Amino acid sequence: MNRIQLFRLLRRNMKLSEKRNPMFEQNKFGKIFAYLGLAFMSIYFIALGTFLGWSARGGDESAIFIMMAFLMILDFFMRFGGQQTPSLLIKPYLMMPIRKSHIVDCFIVMAMINSYNVIWLTVILPYAFIVWCGGLTGMETIGLILLCQAIVILNALWYMLVRTLVNQKIWWWLLPVGVYGSAIGVPLLVYGVEKGFTRLVDFIFDYGFSWACAAVTVALIAVLFVVNSWLSRRLADSEVAAEEEKTFSPTTRFSFLEQFGMIGEYLSLEVKSAMRNKAIRQRYIQGLFVITMLSLLLAYTDTYTGAFAVNIWCLYCFVFFGAVNLVKIMGPEGNYIDFLFTRRESILDLLRAKYYFFCAILVLPLLLLIPPVVSGRFSILMILAYMLITSGVAYFLLFLLAIFNKQSLPLNQKITSKGNFENSLQLIIELVVFFVPVFLALAFTAIFGDTMGYVIMIVIGAAFTAAHPLWLRFIYNKMMSRRYENIEGFHATR
Repeated sequence: MNRIQLFRLLRRNMKLSEKRNPMFEQNKFGKIFAYLGLAFMSIYFIALGTFLGWSARGGDESAIFIMMAFLMILDFFMRFGGQQTPSLLIKPYLMMPIRKSHIVDCFIVMAMINSYNVIWLTVILPYAFIVWCGGLTGMETIGLILLCQAIVILNALWYMLVRTLVNQKIWWWLLPVGVYGSAIGVPLLVYGVEKGFTRLVDFIFDYGFSWACAAVTVALIAVLFVVNSWLSRRLADSEVAAEEEKTFSPTTRFSFLEQFGMIGEYLSLEVKSAMRNKAIRQRYIQGLFVITMLSLLLAYTDTYTGAFAVNIWCLYCFVFFGAVNLVKIMGPEGNYIDFLFTRRESILDLLRAKYYFFCAILVLPLLLLIPPVVSGRFSILMILAYMLITSGVAYFLLFLLAIFNKQSLPLNQKITSKGNFENSLQLIIELVVFFVPVFLALAFTAIFGDTMGYVIMIVIGAAFTAAHPLWLRFIYNKMMSRRYENIEGFHATR
């Protein structure tokens, strides 16, 4: 079997694997919304490329490379939301009589020609067409398109490298921070902000659309391809052979929680899961990083000044931990769900413990948002309103997913583990949780004024929070009515 035949076989296996996933039917519903969002984003990008093309028509065609610098940073972080590294699929093939290097290389090539990389053509093609009409030759226009697309492929390989390293150690986030910080910060520190920014722009204009840029891009693609191939093979081999560093430490006891009975036991379980399990721990670390950056950005810059932006980022900081963890509620417990059903109302105690744990987590964004409050960007009433809306309305909607989620989630999701799961309600509830409270707040403050508007939000959030015993009992009853269907789903996806 040559490499082309192997590539076609692996690609066909990937498509069959997606169709055989137990959550394939639910994924279809989520894909509809994803495609609608992609369509709206494409329209926006086409308009952006057209506007940029008209501004550069008859002038310097390198203007797009200034935009590409920002788009590629956006592209890098967008890939974390939905694109897994190709090495996730290596494990089933490691014991086959096929060279590992060939398998890994095929998966890396798949990532390089992934349909996701075509999205940025919605910016590149309108720009190229307009500058071609403005006097650029046909060959130069084709070269411009190919160079821009090569930069997108380079960014895909760069993302692959960072994502693979971050999956091993969270401190590898310092690598992209250092690269982007050096590329932007060093000229600003050496020449000053205004002069340094001007030199950056001039450098891009001078060398963006040139043979030198093309040669550097191709060389970096080759280097990153080799590095990703070597790293993926090494990590896959070590994981399959269970060659990982193990540190043994005494079991942590939270004796002060024992006075709360079974709820205290489950609270202790939540805390230990956040501390010990790699996949869960990384979400909390990333959340602290994101909220801290947003807090400093809002406090010390004028980046977001509109009422909608201020409100949505305030809500985002509070709802982040719940949105990334509770949207897959019961997923980690799916690994040992059978034991939870051995005692009457054990699930209800678990739901109560989860609710109290995530309410306690709200103290973190409350403390991290002190700088925007001191600087005057956030008011005390706004902070309290969104904190109570999160503990009440948002958590109520997210906990409803416990009724329908039925796919187990790996606790230590690594390079060869299974992918994420979705069902038909997750995307809808996420959109409602992130946007509806903001629209309600804007409506209330527009009608009744800021003070009364946020007081109404506080009352609504406090009412849902106080009623949590009722809606947790409701969720528990619905879960019990579907327990056999859900247990079957958990068993099938372990």
